[in-house]
Amino acid sequence: MEQPVVKLRNLSLGTGRPKLAVPITGKTTADILAAVDPIKAADPDVVEWRIDFFEGVTDVKQLQQTGQWLRSALGSIALLTTFRTKGEGGELELSDADYFTVCENVLAGNFTDALDVERYHDEAAVKGLVAKAHANHVVVIMSNHDFDKTPNKKDLVGRLTSMVAFGADVAKMAVMPKSADDVLTLLAATNEAHKTLSQPVITMSMGDLGKVSRLSGEVFGSCLSFATVGAASAPGQIALDHLRPELEDLKLS
Repeated sequence: MEQPVVKLRNLSLGTGRPKLAVPITGKTTADILAAVDPIKAADPDVVEWRIDFFEGVTDVKQLQQTGQWLRSALGSIALLTTFRTKGEGGELELSDADYFTVCENVLAGNFTDALDVERYHDEAAVKGLVAKAHANHVVVIMSNHDFDKTPNKKDLVGRLTSMVAFGADVAKMAVMPKSADDVLTLLAATNEAHKTLSQPVITMSMGDLGKVSRLSGEVFGSCLSFATVGAASAPGQIALDHLRPELEDLKLS
């Protein structure tokens, strides 16, 4: 099967080295914009703006203005905008209705290249949001996070498959391992999904045990790895200046 590739700004996700994303988790507009220069100096492929950390996230004007300033400041770097809900490891408790409103406000602000859409909300609402993103030429990275455990391989592949069925351009799973076996489960599921799905996948096993999964994407089929410049947004993230040469060392010729 021909490998699926998704265009994200100047990037091709799903081919070659896994691309590198770094989070911005600032609470204020000033914090967010101050993070840009050190990040640009490190030259990631993608910035993930974690808007659940942003104090102004529910204020439409503030959200859109800050997003537009951030988009402008990033230059050629692709922007992924993510509201991570509390139940999936995020900072802020929002009702489902408010979650979808915030995501729609992001799209209406016309500043992001990609939008994270959590899979496990009301199905009609998820599909509606995907349609709105695509109408705005925004890439949908659909996601699910399990901070407690690693589901079995069939379950993991099933979740990634359902994301593609829901219209995801890229399907993303992050899970917590309790053992080396759990890490192997995640890698096996990644390999299977990569071979069978029509869209690229992003996967990671979190924490220290799972760090190997952040390095091995090119072998097993995860197209993006999350690294840090400054603050981490999830357990086990590796500093960008360490991760990039490691990915280069592990490249497939």
